Amino acid sequence: MKKLQLTILTFTLLAIMACSANAQTKTASVDMKKLFDGYWKTKQAQTALENRKIELRKDIKDMTDNLEKSQTEYKKLLDEAMDQAISTDEREKRKQAAGDKAKEMSNAKIALDQFQRQAEAQLADQSQRMSGNIVTEIRKAVADNAKAGNYTIVLNANTAEVVVYVEPGIDITESVLKQLNAGAPVDVTKPALPLNISTKAP
Repeated sequence: MKKLQLTILTFTLLAIMACSANAQTKTASVDMKKLFDGYWKTKQAQTALENRKIELRKDIKDMTDNLEKSQTEYKKLLDEAMDQAISTDEREKRKQAAGDKAKEMSNAKIALDQFQRQAEAQLADQSQRMSGNIVTEIRKAVADNAKAGNYTIVLNANTAEVVVYVEPGIDITESVLKQLNAGAPVDVTKPALPLNISTKAP
């Protein structure tokens, strides 16, 4: 990690020096985490992900309920297979039915596990795609603001140890966030929650 940070810092300094050789360098900073959390599309994506999780949890609950119902029926068939009050033939039928029910339960359990794995994989993919699209839009907004302000380099102030000191006056985070949230259709004052992909109920 320290080697990576040193490499990033080295490239940053080299870029600044290269720019200085050709023109006057004007540097700004942004807090990418603050931009991501404060962007209305992040909140919208989180809501969409939560709604999808609710749908998947309902499907999983229905499958779990059916499995529990099968377990109850299986136990009843086993009890009947041991009941001496009914004929031997009937007990054999119950025993056979219990065996069939056991296979049905095994298949249902496999299907449930597979469905849950696929659901979480789908949510992970959806979350990754949404996050990637949001970051792309944020980077474009940062670039637009940098060009408008004639900034040569914009550093991420949220990256630990890459920038030791940044003058507060050159932080353009609020300017970029204002641009991103212009005309937002959702309440941007509420904090964004993590894009949690687990289908398990909290």
